[in-house]
Amino acid sequence: MYALVTGASRGIGAAIATRLASDGFDIVLNYRSRVAEAEAVAEQVRACGRAAHLLPFDVGDREACQQALAAMLEEQGCPEAVVLNAGITRDTLFGMMSEADWDDVLGTSLGGFYQVLRPLIGPLMRQRRGRIVALASVSGQVGNAGQVNYSAAKGGLIAAVKALAREVAKRKVTVNAVAPGLIATDMTADLPLDQMLAAVPMARVGTVEEVAHGVSFLCSPGASYITGQVLGINGGLVT
Repeated sequence: MYALVTGASRGIGAAIATRLASDGFDIVLNYRSRVAEAEAVAEQVRACGRAAHLLPFDVGDREACQQALAAMLEEQGCPEAVVLNAGITRDTLFGMMSEADWDDVLGTSLGGFYQVLRPLIGPLMRQRRGRIVALASVSGQVGNAGQVNYSAAKGGLIAAVKALAREVAKRKVTVNAVAPGLIATDMTADLPLDQMLAAVPMARVGTVEEVAHGVSFLCSPGASYITGQVLGINGGLVT
């Protein structure tokens, strides 16, 4: 069995890939441009005794998605799990937000949901089993100033997860979201964490491994009766 993980070359995506490999999945690693980092993650997957395959494409590019995923299905069959992790930020106040800031963020997170899953949903339903996990964000639950585009993308992603879960439940395909809070990644490195942690009851940032454990559970047999849900991994941050 294998799992497709998008945006898997670093951070949360890399942690998810290695965690799922330790769970027994072979891994197809999607990335856009960071080939050296993707190769390093592939080596970690192989160190877990699992196969790793690199699949470079931009989830925001519909044609590239179609071509890459058609080749993946032809060569490897349908995945058992699909983890939609690829995402970007273009933070700025809404009054200063460019068209590209808006389009790029929604095109990656929300457009990527459509472009990656649309070619895969039929095969998943036909095999009558599968796990889909989308990486949302606490920003998509409560909104965040300076992130109107990101909050809209992740909020839309949560709604899409809930709707798709209803469509495919009878075919034993589960669809869930994981919504991280403040996690130690490149995305949060430049944020004023000392101020932001005042809103986090656990008073610390989370780790990528903690997020990966949540994704691992939702991809496991033990999560077979869980669908259409949002798992918050946020240290108790009120949502």
